[in-house]
Amino acid sequence: MGQTSLEWPLLGLLCLFFFAAADTGLQGPVFVLEPPNKIDFSNSTGTVVECAARGSPPPRVTWVRGDGQPVDDVTGLRQVFSNGTLRFLAFRAEDYRQEIHAQVYRCLANNSEGSVVSRDVHVRAVVAQQYSASVNPVYVVAGNAAVLRCELPSHVADLVTVTSWVDGDGAVFFRSAGGGVSGDDGKYLVLPSGELHIRDVTPEDGLKSFRCRTVHRLTGETRLSATEGRLVVSEPVSSGAPRVPAGAQGATFYLRAAAPGALHCRGQGYPAPVFRWFKFEEGSSRRRPVQLDDRVRQVAGTLIIREARVQDSGKYLCQVNNTVGGESVETVLTVTAPLSSSITPPSQVVDFGKPAQFTCTYKGNPVKALYWMKDGVKIGHDEPTLSIRAVTKSDKGMYQCFVINDQESAQATAELRLGGKFDPPALVETFEARQLEPGISTHLKCAATGDPTPEITWFIDDTETTSRDRFQVSHSRGPAGTVVSFLNVTSILTNDGGLFKCRAASKVGAAEHQARIDVRGLPHVKPMKKMSVVAGETLIKTCPVAGYPIDTITWEMNARVLPRDARQKVFPNGTLIITNVQRQSDQGTYTCVARSTHGYMARANLEVLVMVPPRWIIEPTDKEFALSSTAEIQCKADGFPKPRMAWKKAAGSRPEDYRALGHSDSSIQVRDDGTLVINSIQKRDEGYYLCEADNQIGPTLSAVIYVNVQAPPHFEIKLRNQTARLGDPAVLVCEARGEQPITIKWSRNGAPLSAREPSPRYTIRQQKTEGGASSDLSLQETSRRDSATYTCVASNPFGQDNTTINLIVQEKPEVPFAIKVLNKSGRSVELSWSAPYNGNSDIFQYIIQYKKAKDEWDSKEMERVVIPGKMEIVSVMDLRPATAYQMRIIAENEVGPSEPSEVVTIVTSEEPPAGPPTAVVVEPLERGLLVTWKPPSDELLNGEVLGYYVGHRLSNSKNSFSFQTFEFANEATRKHQVSITKLEEFREYEVVVQAFNSQGSGPQSEEQRQFTAEGVPSAPPQEITCRTLTSDSIRASWTPPPAGATNGVIRGYKVMYGPSSTWYDDSTIDMAKSTSTETLLTGLKKYTEYNITVLAYTGGGDGPRSRSAICRTEEDVPEAPAAIKALAMSSDSILVSWRQPENPNGIIKRYTVYFMEEGSREPQMHRVTPFQQSYRASGLKKTQNYQFWVNADTSMGEGPPSNKVTVTPRSQVPARIASFDDELTVNFQQDAKLPCLAVGLPQPTIAWHRDGKPFQPNDRMRIMPEGSLQIRGVQRGDRGEYSCIAKNQFGQDTVSHKLVVQAPPYPPEVLLIGSSNNSIEVRLKPDPNDSVPLFGFTLHYKAAFGEWETVQVPKKARSFTLESPWCGTKHQIYATAFNGVGPGEQSAVLTTRTKGQAPTMPPADRFLRIQAKSVELHLNTWKNGGCPILYFVVEYRKRFETEWTTASNALTPDKSSFMVMDLEPATWYDLRATAHNNAGSTQAEYLFATLDEEGGTVGPPLVRPGADGDDWWDQLPAWLPDLNVLVPTACGLLVLLVGLCVLCVYLGSRNRNGAQRFKDDAQYTQPPPHQNRLYNEELGYIAPPNRKLPPIPGSTYSTLGSQVKRMPGGALSVYGPANPRHQYEELTQQQYQATYGAPPRPPPHGVPTSPSTYYSVVGPNGEEEIAPYATFHLLGFREEMDPSGETPAGCQTMAPRPGQHGRQMSAPAVRTLPRNTRYSQPVNPLPPPAHQARASLGGGGGGSVFSPTYDDPARSDDEANYNSSQYSGGGPYAALDDSSSRTGTARRNGPEPAAAGWAADCGSLPPPPPSLLTDEPLPPPPPPRASLDDSNTSQQTDTSAMECDRDQALLADSPQFGKDGRPADETRKLLDSDKESNEARRPHGTTQNGALVPYDTVNV
Repeated sequence: MGQTSLEWPLLGLLCLFFFAAADTGLQGPVFVLEPPNKIDFSNSTGTVVECAARGSPPPRVTWVRGDGQPVDDVTGLRQVFSNGTLRFLAFRAEDYRQEIHAQVYRCLANNSEGSVVSRDVHVRAVVAQQYSASVNPVYVVAGNAAVLRCELPSHVADLVTVTSWVDGDGAVFFRSAGGGVSGDDGKYLVLPSGELHIRDVTPEDGLKSFRCRTVHRLTGETRLSATEGRLVVSEPVSSGAPRVPAGAQGATFYLRAAAPGALHCRGQGYPAPVFRWFKFEEGSSRRRPVQLDDRVRQVAGTLIIREARVQDSGKYLCQVNNTVGGESVETVLTVTAPLSSSITPPSQVVDFGKPAQFTCTYKGNPVKALYWMKDGVKIGHDEPTLSIRAVTKSDKGMYQCFVINDQESAQATAELRLGGKFDPPALVETFEARQLEPGISTHLKCAATGDPTPEITWFIDDTETTSRDRFQVSHSRGPAGTVVSFLNVTSILTNDGGLFKCRAASKVGAAEHQARIDVRGLPHVKPMKKMSVVAGETLIKTCPVAGYPIDTITWEMNARVLPRDARQKVFPNGTLIITNVQRQSDQGTYTCVARSTHGYMARANLEVLVMVPPRWIIEPTDKEFALSSTAEIQCKADGFPKPRMAWKKAAGSRPEDYRALGHSDSSIQVRDDGTLVINSIQKRDEGYYLCEADNQIGPTLSAVIYVNVQAPPHFEIKLRNQTARLGDPAVLVCEARGEQPITIKWSRNGAPLSAREPSPRYTIRQQKTEGGASSDLSLQETSRRDSATYTCVASNPFGQDNTTINLIVQEKPEVPFAIKVLNKSGRSVELSWSAPYNGNSDIFQYIIQYKKAKDEWDSKEMERVVIPGKMEIVSVMDLRPATAYQMRIIAENEVGPSEPSEVVTIVTSEEPPAGPPTAVVVEPLERGLLVTWKPPSDELLNGEVLGYYVGHRLSNSKNSFSFQTFEFANEATRKHQVSITKLEEFREYEVVVQAFNSQGSGPQSEEQRQFTAEGVPSAPPQEITCRTLTSDSIRASWTPPPAGATNGVIRGYKVMYGPSSTWYDDSTIDMAKSTSTETLLTGLKKYTEYNITVLAYTGGGDGPRSRSAICRTEEDVPEAPAAIKALAMSSDSILVSWRQPENPNGIIKRYTVYFMEEGSREPQMHRVTPFQQSYRASGLKKTQNYQFWVNADTSMGEGPPSNKVTVTPRSQVPARIASFDDELTVNFQQDAKLPCLAVGLPQPTIAWHRDGKPFQPNDRMRIMPEGSLQIRGVQRGDRGEYSCIAKNQFGQDTVSHKLVVQAPPYPPEVLLIGSSNNSIEVRLKPDPNDSVPLFGFTLHYKAAFGEWETVQVPKKARSFTLESPWCGTKHQIYATAFNGVGPGEQSAVLTTRTKGQAPTMPPADRFLRIQAKSVELHLNTWKNGGCPILYFVVEYRKRFETEWTTASNALTPDKSSFMVMDLEPATWYDLRATAHNNAGSTQAEYLFATLDEEGGTVGPPLVRPGADGDDWWDQLPAWLPDLNVLVPTACGLLVLLVGLCVLCVYLGSRNRNGAQRFKDDAQYTQPPPHQNRLYNEELGYIAPPNRKLPPIPGSTYSTLGSQVKRMPGGALSVYGPANPRHQYEELTQQQYQATYGAPPRPPPHGVPTSPSTYYSVVGPNGEEEIAPYATFHLLGFREEMDPSGETPAGCQTMAPRPGQHGRQMSAPAVRTLPRNTRYSQPVNPLPPPAHQARASLGGGGGGSVFSPTYDDPARSDDEANYNSSQYSGGGPYAALDDSSSRTGTARRNGPEPAAAGWAADCGSLPPPPPSLLTDEPLPPPPPPRASLDDSNTSQQTDTSAMECDRDQALLADSPQFGKDGRPADETRKLLDSDKESNEARRPHGTTQNGALVPYDTVNV
């Protein structure tokens, strides 16, 4: 019985499924073969009309007539087939039946989903009849055109086509093959419509006859016309205005789109008229000339259109004018295009009550009407959009949109389907009327069915009732979807009685039932709400009466019992009906009176409000108003409520598309009574107006009127310009709008035309237009005097207006003149000229024609340049150098070109070579290329070749070529070849060769390509793609590396692949080799994502890896679940749990649990979701054994089963845990959940242990109710062993979970291994505490002032080399490690420096090549110091001049030499060259003399005695050159001088206590202590201007004359071609030993040691060094010293230090410094022996020592630690922390270092005595390094050299001595005069023992 009860619901579900599936496949009919609009056939052939449609179910196709009558078979005439074919049989003429053979048919297709009908099919049967064509004679005036027409009978006119014409001589004139126009340039022309057009008729044409040939399109029969046509030609007797044949006006032509056609204008007159065609703009009387082109042509008066377009439709005007008069003909052209339509959407499914919309889109022309049909029936809608507000069941079906015109129709089909089910509600059980006693309880029942399920509501006397007090409404579901509703009434009262109603409703319909429930008692009438009704409608109201029995129910109004007229009816049940309700009589208060049989009465009132639709009081009518008057139009209506009045105006000229009047127009207002007021009405206000009255009751009341504005004539355009070409006719048209009649008059320059022009050169014609009038003024042939102002005046009774037309007669411009040559070169000439008269038309271009002088003007060698007419200067380009050209100019405007101007002859200048070298051959060399070539051809040299540039670069590189220069004097004797070396291996290079001469270089040769030796690929394979084939195979493909990166021949490819999850673990990566660009990878893991990367290898090795491609293998069936448990839960249930398969091989879709009772054959199964890994089997037998196993499913199917377990339900269940031991890996700070699903009876207790210790919950860790352990935000310390213990009285169980926390790695350690000038090698050391395997490192690095960059480093690469960092520059480096969790924290920043130093200067004899007027600098002789040279700066000046001249400030090192030009012969010059690279710059100065005019050398330079600019030789007395006077005088002076010298040496030795001083210009053999010492001007050093100071009187002040220059090895050179004698004294070993008591140390290896050897004092930066014991003056130091203290302005160098013997000093030369700064440079001079040093330091006395803040432009010491700065050495600040600022200037602040740090900063110099040390405490140590770019705090590692020197100078000088060994008092006397003048502006110094005084000089 139970099984049977389940069958019926299942069967019902199957049926519903079947019908639902069937419904989804239903489709309404749609035509797949629709018959055409028109079918003509011959009675001798018959025809077949086919119609086919598709749909589901297949539609039935039938035929109906146009009136809807069905079409049946007619024996022998018509057959209708079931497949939709309609056949018309051949018939005899006498069997013709009009209702069959001339009928409109339609094809009808319908099925259960709807019906569709086809478009109208006009069927016409043509009975074969004889016909003949004829040609009538045509009368024509000689000189005009004539048109012969082929006349055809009307019954065959549309079936017969004219194909050609034949004249009496047999000549045939055809139409073109495509139906177009043939021979439209000849005399005879066959028009598309078949007429023969004859131009320029002569009397001879009247002697010819013409016949037409036709063809019948149904029968194919061709015939000649029965009659011949002739032209009747008449000779003109006198002039006559053109005449147009009657009936030509207003003709209408039809053309098919894309077909040819012609519009005729058949006017004749003498002289022969001129025809002009105009087309009216749509919707206006404005017209414009027809634009003639290849598609539209005019032949005489006929307008021929080759391919008609829909845009050609419209009204045309043909004007026919001659000198006598004119006529015009209007023609209407309609171009028809096939109709088509479509509906969007073509099908839609809409739920009940939802809106639906179809949009009909149509094409074609014309469209006369549009209408819609539904299921083959018109629905009365003619708009393109069909909208349905709320879809009901009846709206389902087929919808069609039809568009029609007079010739054809077209339709489109769409289907509307209903969503869901549509079964309207039906009441299957209702209640009956009853009478009840008060106080009892009752219930009413209604049951309904429907789909969708209806809802039942209850009403009492039309008032909805819900559950309240004693009324309760309940609903329930019955069988088969029935809805049952009860209305329960408890203790019913008399007043509860009434008309009870139940209503079942759904979105698809409603059903209701009502009956009276009467309760005994006194009558009672319930209150009634106010009721509104529209006038004219019917009022129905039932009185809500309660009580029983009721004898009568009556209605009263105004104390009168109803009814009182025929419109009122009162029924015994209390229903009142009033038809055609009127406001005056029916609005009011109605009373319902109920009486019982015992005489009791009850009553209640009903208020009735009658609403009245609007109706006219004053209906507006058409109005006329004068222009600018106030227009008032009344529009009044009444109704209830009071209607709202609104006015609208039509947007166009038709009474449609009305739009509300804008509120922004202040001239228009609508009064409250509906009156429209227009202030100052204008013509724009004219049109159709709509007045509407609406009160939301009934339809809107409206009226349309037309408002006419009576206006004077008005011209829309008051002034315009019109142009005409000289000699052409011109027509001036003016159109005036206004009220008729309008009169138009013309004047020319203010005078009437008739008075000014007595001869009829002008023709004036006036005609009416829509809305005004038009007048044409025609000029037959314009001349220059017709350029004038023409005024057109229009007048009517209301006023007048005028417009002005400026007629501009245009002609060709005159000839350009005054041609001048402004400039010329070898390739271009610049010309100018004066613009000529432009002929009243702007010159839009000039044409410059030019040719070689030997060529002709009309030859093909003549060329031209076109420029805009606004330009009067032109550059003629692309000329040949040294060539004679002739040029002339032509001006051109819209009319045409002028005559050519006069000819100008020009010869171009010479230029560089025009051709490249030829026969360039490049041959490979080892790491280089051998290039050979031949010179360019002789005609392209353009001068003598001085050399060649040979350039090379990598192929396909965007970089520019690197050039080498090869110069020679004689082209013929030079071997043209060169070797290029130091290139990359197996790289293809491009080589070009370029010749140059004195004017410059010529073009490059074609690029020649050649490879060097094979190397390793530098780029990976490209476009790596992969495609999955199976669950264990993938096909990978790629393209080879770029051709420029192979560096050899690709031998093959290595494909590395591995799972993406372990891609960073190299042990999981496999490798496959392939010689092609694809490979098949097999044996892969199933459903696993793989990373695939490819590298190419050559004979040189493996190239880099490509980017990874990622593919996933296909799914497969899963493996068996890894483990399974079955645990008894109770006596009838077992819990099964399992682990997912180790290899799911896809996405697990579900698990299937199988269990089988012992002894059973068929197992039971249960499927669970993939997220569920346990299942409870219930309803089992207590003592029965059960076997369980589990299968996993993927989309590929079910996998193998798990192990089978057997268990028996039991009532006493020991504690067991269904979860499995597991290792859980969780990412850092994620949540984790450790499961512990336990069973047992009684319920076991759960306890957790961590690492063997009881677990205590906390804020992050808590035990969930089901026993699992929840950990929020896992930390590194949470990893460990977690155990869950379940225990009850029958046993216990334990499960363990190992928690592995994956956290980002700790910061790695970055260690420096080493560096070079272009690389830095670092070691990356990971943190030993990292527990998660690393994937790799990210290395971050930046150069000083650069941006941060990153590079990925593999995890195995513990060291990494940064390639190509900036040379000689500081860098910052740090690293981060990353693993599967993400990147870790960054390491500490490593600061280091790349190696490299500033460039090294070359010797003068290698660097300079001197000539008489120039010097050549060989730039390639400079050494780059390990960093490539970036650029050179070259300056020069005459000897003794102060200002330098810059020859170049951006010389690139690719130029091997540079010429300094424009020098004076036999003149001494200073040359300063500065080389810059990334490590700094080096400045070198050279002294040289140019050769004289004959190439000879000059003598050495003379030392300048004074500061003035006069030559000392010129100031000598005249007697001095006399030898008789000169020789005795010189001898006497010499004896005196020797005596004075002996005395001075003796006195000087005593005054200095044995301290030996040397002359200012003594020279020492000291090579530089630091070869890379520099002033890095790249970092922002800017030297201050050099200020001159007067020499101190009586002093031996010197600056080591600037002739002292540095040479290789430190040698000094005064360089000149004459090699003069040395001008300076030399310090010999004997002198040194006599002074110090010990000989000097030998110089370094390679430095000469002879007495004649002398050495430079120029530093590596080109700055002059300070020689030991040299006295100098710091220029400008007076102004720039610190204003807060007294500072010495002079210094003297210390003696050389023994520990630094033989090293050249590198401190800068005398230099003016910025205010409050000192540019310091470490210097290690050679000090005197210890005993003399002590003697010089014997003076005591402390004093105030000024320590100014200084700016150090750059670090330049080799000893600087490029890793990082450290504090070490013999003092608190042995080396200060060194950083570079962003400005490139390092600043040092604070006091001088203390004595403890003296040795570290000043070499081996002893510390100062304690008397010179202050008690000031040491400053705090500098802050640690912040950033390489920190510009606020920056320290210098080295102590300033000048700082060391100054302090020692203070100790070396005794108080009593000043500069040069003079006593201080004597020195001060020499300075008194200067001191007095400076005291006013300088702070006063404090003179103390050992201190400095202002403007003194000291030894440094």
